[in-house]
Amino acid sequence: MIDKKFEANMTVSDALALHPSARWVFAAYHLSGCTTCSESLSETLSEVAVGYKLSLERLLADLNSLLRSS
Repeated sequence: MIDKKFEANMTVSDALALHPSARWVFAAYHLSGCTTCSESLSETLSEVAVGYKLSLERLLADLNSLLRSS
């Protein structure tokens, strides 16, 4: 079995499909537009991190923590 995880090249849409609680991680970073803006759904997590000046590593760690707690 291949473990799924959040990765930098994953789109916001893919992240939301991988785990429904990803929207709460985005909200914690004040990225609520990521869950409602149709343009941002096609952005990669890397692009989101750059655009909002976030640590990509921390964003990915927070998202991947959802998978460990499931």
